Amino acid sequence: MTLQCAVRAVRGTFALDVALVAEPGEVIAIVGPNGAGKSTLLRALAGLDPCTGDIRLGDADIGELAPYLRPVAWVPQDGALFPHLSALDNVAFGIGGRRGRSEAARWLGLLGLDEHLHKRPRQLSGGQAQRVALARALVRRPALLLLDEPMAALDVATRTDARRTLRQHLSSYDGVTLLVTHDPVDAATLASRVVAIDGGRIVQDAPPSHVARAPRTPWLADWMGLNAFRGRTSGRAVELDSGGRLVAAEVPPDPAGEVLAVVAAHAVTLSRVQPRGSARNTWPVVVRELVAAGSRVRIRCDGQPGVVAEVTADAVADLGLAEGVEAWASTKATEVTVVPL
Repeated sequence: MTLQCAVRAVRGTFALDVALVAEPGEVIAIVGPNGAGKSTLLRALAGLDPCTGDIRLGDADIGELAPYLRPVAWVPQDGALFPHLSALDNVAFGIGGRRGRSEAARWLGLLGLDEHLHKRPRQLSGGQAQRVALARALVRRPALLLLDEPMAALDVATRTDARRTLRQHLSSYDGVTLLVTHDPVDAATLASRVVAIDGGRIVQDAPPSHVARAPRTPWLADWMGLNAFRGRTSGRAVELDSGGRLVAAEVPPDPAGEVLAVVAAHAVTLSRVQPRGSARNTWPVVVRELVAAGSRVRIRCDGQPGVVAEVTADAVADLGLAEGVEAWASTKATEVTVVPL
């Protein structure tokens, strides 16, 4: 069933106002900074928080239905399993209790939990508990599946396994899935669309690859591992609101108004002396923070503009980079993408 919604929810001084259309089988990643309204949207669709507007699944208006009457399944961040019930009874609970055990066992088997049917949540690993919560949601055959950061509490190894399992089962799920996540890997590997919310409004709705190339807000750029600077074009340069300028190889044909100049963190080079190479953009910076990111290191620098560079651990050691060290940042004009706002 197609999801069509126009939801407005007010919480004190915060207002959520979101309109969204999603087709059957579509997986949409809902992203945004803390407090943007992501979980509020999911809870409103599930009927758990009051809202105004329209919520339709296919031809049915479900906005006035009680939560238990909606063809919607919600998986909160902690899974919300009943601690006193086994995995089997947790899944069977919503489909008739003991009468639903055979179907519950089938779904747990599909999710690789045959050997854990009679374990209680405290006896399961984090990944296993998340799969039980997912089975409990899917066994109801909902038209709309709401996943609120289902892997946030998992460690890296467990998250990788859980993501693989989730991707496998969402690929054959014919309902609509809305997935709230803070992990760009989840968005890139699980979703066909990214809907970014900020301040209760949708600021971008596009495929993950497009968001990576042309994010519409600095938060999105940082989330994707990019740098984004607001400014206005002047010829082939962007005069940045935060100070400084960046030269781009190409600018939009009609660059009137505000733009974002976007540079991937891995496209920023750091050196201890002013470079003499072909890079069109070079400026002095001071290293503020070093954060390990897998086999690489993300380095936040103050300057005009302040920038994030991503380099190897060997480069950090070779250059003697540390907090407070003065350096030079540079990037080629071909690495600067100008996005009209």
